[in-house]
Amino acid sequence: MAATLTLAGLAPVVSVLLPATAAAAPVKKKKPAVRRPVKKAPRPAPALVAAPTIPGGFMVPKSVVLRATTPAEAEANAVWNVRAGLNVAALQCQFSPFLRTVSYYNDLLKHHSDELARAQATMIAHFRRYDKARALASFDQYTTRTYNSYSTLDAQYRFCDVAGWVGRRVLALPKGRLGAEAIVRAAELRSSLAYQPLSPALAIEPVPLLAIGPVESDDTVAVAR
Repeated sequence: MAATLTLAGLAPVVSVLLPATAAAAPVKKKKPAVRRPVKKAPRPAPALVAAPTIPGGFMVPKSVVLRATTPAEAEANAVWNVRAGLNVAALQCQFSPFLRTVSYYNDLLKHHSDELARAQATMIAHFRRYDKARALASFDQYTTRTYNSYSTLDAQYRFCDVAGWVGRRVLALPKGRLGAEAIVRAAELRSSLAYQPLSPALAIEPVPLLAIGPVESDDTVAVAR
C-alpha cells in the first residue's frame, strides 16, 4: 500500500528549515551617504575694457625710439630732431610767409653748422657702437624716419606755428648753445603734433542713413521696338 503523507510527518522538516532560512538573510544597514562639497566653477575673468580711441589719433606720428644712449648722444639726437622738424616745416608751412620757416631753416644750417656737424658725427658713432659696419645705413634710416615723424595732417597748423616760434628761438642762441636748448625745443615740436579736435564749425556730424524697403509695383514699362 502507498504510504499516506501526513502533516505530522512534515513538521520536523519545517522546523529544521525555518532557522536555516532566517540565518541566510541577515539585514544590512546602509551607511549614510557622505555629502561632498560641490566645487563651484571659477568665475570668468572680467573682460578688459578697451582704451577709448581718439579720432585721428592713429595719424599722429611717433618719434623714433633709440637704444640706450649716452648723455652726449641724447643731446645730439635732440639737435637732429630740431633740424628735422624745422626742415619739414620749411617744406609744409610755406602757406604762411609770416612764419618764415624757410628762412629760419636755412639760417639754422649756417648759424649752427658746427653743432649740427658734431651731432651728425655723434649719432653715426652711436650706430657704429650697435651696428658696426652697418652704421651709415642705420644712420640714414634713422634720419629718414626722424624726418617722416614730423609730417602730419592732423595738426599741421599748430605744428607750423610752433616750428616758426622754435626757429626764432634757436637762431637767437649764441653759437655753441644749441645742444642744451635743443632738448627743450625738440620736445615742443613733438608736442605740437598731438591730435587736436576740429573746431565746432568743422565738426560735422554724419547724417544717419534711412532704411528703405523694396518697392512693389504692378506697373510695367513698355519697351519701344
